[in-house]
Amino acid sequence: MNDEKKINITGEPSLDPQVCKFIVDYPLFPDKSCNCRTKDMAKGSPLLEALFEIDGICQVMVSDSSLTIAKNTTDPWPLLGKKIGDAVRNAISSGGTLVAESAETMKPSEQDIRHKVEELFEKEINPQIASHGGFVELAYIEDTKVFVRLGGGCQGCSSANATLKQGIAKAIQQMIPEVTEVLDATDHASGLNPYM
Repeated sequence: MNDEKKINITGEPSLDPQVCKFIVDYPLFPDKSCNCRTKDMAKGSPLLEALFEIDGICQVMVSDSSLTIAKNTTDPWPLLGKKIGDAVRNAISSGGTLVAESAETMKPSEQDIRHKVEELFEKEINPQIASHGGFVELAYIEDTKVFVRLGGGCQGCSSANATLKQGIAKAIQQMIPEVTEVLDATDHASGLNPYM
């Protein structure tokens, strides 16, 4: 690789202070994604191995040219970010494969996603929106897209879109980073009991 080209990496904080997204202006795993949760899973992928050598890194999701990284340390992101940047640039400058093709199979199955989403709805989300007379249920899953159905007071509610995008979708994607989209499959026109 030509050393004159500097690799730019931009950090984007998330709502979860233990998670940060890094956008790299270089394809890391072109048109593919994987989620690596352990050092063992990282084996065979030089970029993932290098990132897991950094103290405090506990999960790395690679999607095309972005990294979503979770930490289990109190070290601030600016400090970790420098180490992450060095690891990414060193892996790229080595000129080899960054992420093994087999890493893509580390994506969770639709059944795994279904189980986690239903558990999240039951334990966290439905108890919160029950005060508005509403509930949410999983409609179906298509690869890494989750379709949900809002009911009760949420069906036909003017705030349903905000509830979905700012609450439900964020909660799902924080718990299961591999989920690429959360979409509304509700027929809001037939809502009988809008709260607002």
